[in-house]
Parts: sequence; structure tokens; C-alpha cells
Amino acid sequence: MKQRHQQKLVFISMVLLLGFNIPILLLFDSANSFLGFPVIYIYIFSAWLFSVLLSFIIIKRYHE
Repeated sequence: MKQRHQQKLVFISMVLLLGFNIPILLLFDSANSFLGFPVIYIYIFSAWLFSVLLSFIIIKRYHE
């Protein structure tokens, strides 16, 4: 794997580490809901989905 792709994947991991840190999670921990789901669930699953898709795109470009 190229160094550039590894750096991108490490950057995504660091952003997720910061994004799933307790002070950031507490920003979204409220009694409000969006479309019937608690806001914190939407934040966690959308961040997770975004990171998986971004990682997939990076890995896909590597194999081409």
C-alpha cells in the first residue's frame, strides 16, 4: 500500500478517535429526537458510515 493511502487511513482513524471522544459525544446527548431517533444515535451511525465509505473509496483506488 502506498504511503499516501496509509496516511489517509490513519487520518480517518484519528478523526474518528476524536469524534467518538466523550466531550464530543456529550454535545449530541440530548432528549431531542430526529425522525424518531435520538440525536446521539444518528451522530454515531452517520460518522461510522461516513468513515466506512471513505475508507472503501481509499482502498478501492489503491487496488485499481
